Amino acid sequence: MIGPIVAIVIILVLVLIAMITNIHVVPQAHAYVIERLGSYHETWKNGLHLKIPFIDRISKRVNLMEQVVDFPPQSVITKDNVRMQIDTIVYYQITDCKLYAYGVTNPIFAIENLTATTLRNMIGELDLDGTLTSRDTINTRMRTILDEATDAWGIKVNRVELKNIIPPREIQDAMEKQMKAERERRELILRAEGEKNSAILLAEGRKQSAILDAVAEKQAAILRAEAEREVKIREAEGEAEAILKVQEATAAGLKMLNEVKPDKEVLTLKSLEAWAKVADGQATKIIIPSELQGLAGLATVLTEASNK
Repeated sequence: MIGPIVAIVIILVLVLIAMITNIHVVPQAHAYVIERLGSYHETWKNGLHLKIPFIDRISKRVNLMEQVVDFPPQSVITKDNVRMQIDTIVYYQITDCKLYAYGVTNPIFAIENLTATTLRNMIGELDLDGTLTSRDTINTRMRTILDEATDAWGIKVNRVELKNIIPPREIQDAMEKQMKAERERRELILRAEGEKNSAILLAEGRKQSAILDAVAEKQAAILRAEAEREVKIREAEGEAEAILKVQEATAAGLKMLNEVKPDKEVLTLKSLEAWAKVADGQATKIIIPSELQGLAGLATVLTEASNK
């Protein structure tokens, strides 16, 4: 009785162990290719899965993330017979797990060889300068060619980059000399342009300075003329005011004389004073009126007045 129970327990334990060992958890961004009885059955995505023992088999574990592979340098020859070394980097991603598992034996090796042959064909159509200056074009064409070729393998090529382009040492020396000569030429051109611009700026500065000087001189002349005119106006106004004052004083004196009613001797005396002032002036000719007949008598009166 104990024997059958032990056998049943052993069978249950074995079944449990088989079930546990056939439970699989597929991580995120991964997939498992499952074969049933030697043929493709399905592709497991991320999550919990149960495999039938002795019937199902995990054929391939596939990483669905974008992957990068750096291929070693390849020897290529340009159109002008320059041998150089070029290494490439390929960014790819698996899009179809079934094709990836059954499309080609070694996908990475196949991509490497396809990259090498494609690169040789493309570089053979370009010369050295074209190879060095056409990286973007080469990258784009290679990505297109590789993507079309690997589509049957369930692989999508997202990007191809030429990592290093290494020409022979003598070519590198010649290129360095050429670059040095080009830099010296650019330096001379920049220096000449700088001197030219400096001369233009100096001439422009002198021109502006001359214009400003002329404007300043013109404004100064205008100010001087205005000042002289103002001075003359003020002098004329002063002279007119002085003449007016003299005339007013003379009129006031005459008015006072008229008020006091002077006699003939006083008038004669004032006439002599006026003529004395005239004689002291700058006139070269003096016209004496004929009414001065009583000068002798007036002189006697003046003498008496002075004696008193």
